Amino acid sequence: MQPGDTRQQYLRRISHKLIDPPALTPATGLTQLIEDAFLSYNAGRLREACRLFVGKMLADDAVVGLSLSGALTPAGLGASCLVPLLEAGFVDWIVSTGANLYHDTHFALGMDMHQSRPGLDDLELRANQVIRIYDIVFDYENLLGTDRFYRTLCRAGPFQKTFGTAEFHYLVGKYLAAREDEAGRKGRSLVAAAYRAAVPIFTSSPGDSSIGMNLAALQLEGSALRIDPLRDVNQSAAIVYDAKKAGRSGVLILGGGSPKNFMLQTEPQIQEVLGLEESGHDYFLQVTDARPDTGGLSGATPQEAMTWGKVDPEQLPDTVTCYLDSTVALPLLTAYALAKRKPRTPRRLMDRLDALMKGLEKEYAERGGREDVG
Repeated sequence: MQPGDTRQQYLRRISHKLIDPPALTPATGLTQLIEDAFLSYNAGRLREACRLFVGKMLADDAVVGLSLSGALTPAGLGASCLVPLLEAGFVDWIVSTGANLYHDTHFALGMDMHQSRPGLDDLELRANQVIRIYDIVFDYENLLGTDRFYRTLCRAGPFQKTFGTAEFHYLVGKYLAAREDEAGRKGRSLVAAAYRAAVPIFTSSPGDSSIGMNLAALQLEGSALRIDPLRDVNQSAAIVYDAKKAGRSGVLILGGGSPKNFMLQTEPQIQEVLGLEESGHDYFLQVTDARPDTGGLSGATPQEAMTWGKVDPEQLPDTVTCYLDSTVALPLLTAYALAKRKPRTPRRLMDRLDALMKGLEKEYAERGGREDVG
């Protein structure tokens, strides 16, 4: 309370609005449902997330990074949510687990994934060569066929060099987009959609997926293909540094894990390691089921991230954490954004990646690098 406040004055000051929702009806639309009925607890945080995403993160001068962890693409969320977000210009760059990109490839190749139920007999599934991801099932041949696709593709001449992961996924996306076009299946693959929109997709742990496993096998054959993860560190930092010079940077984090850290570490890379003046991401929106009190990165709050320089302390009011399953939150957030915000012009950051890197290199060189102390 402020000096002289009555209890009612204090209550009015901290109140957003009265809890007095209208009754839902058969005509209630999704955006109205979120606005009128998602009032408190994690429903309230999801409404705040929707408003932050549409009202500030999707401003014309804001660059939006998306991090993906958990098995989202096998559940169909690539085609239903992520592709529409990219096509609307609502996502400018991505950090994903390799597994999400590997399973995304099944859809581009026309391989079937099936809804089932949890609690199936896993010994029976194994005997019938059926793979299970909780309540998703698919034929083991999906894995073998996708492995063959990557090994055959990556033996070709255009892949016989060193890549950052964004460069590698962009080239893969070119071929997946062509496969989609040939089969009349455009819009099924996130990687193909990212190629069409020139959206960089980084993988923070490129060896930690079936894609990386197949590239490792090619190395045993004598392939010249190499993945340089250090290139990713500088390229992602260059994207954020340029974004903050020209406007603002926002992060939409689904889950946590390595993709979350890789996306957020762009700011310590700029400030702490490269010694360039910066203050942190402006907008932080996370959907997670991880608790903060275990000390893990997946549950770390934006307030904690602020102490590392990852989030601008002046922008902490523009942060939202929803303790919710991403498979629930992402479709709602996507539908809300598509209904509330007109499409943005895609930034096509892959087309500018070399120029962004040269800009970062120039500023780092002008400051004489970092002088080690101690």
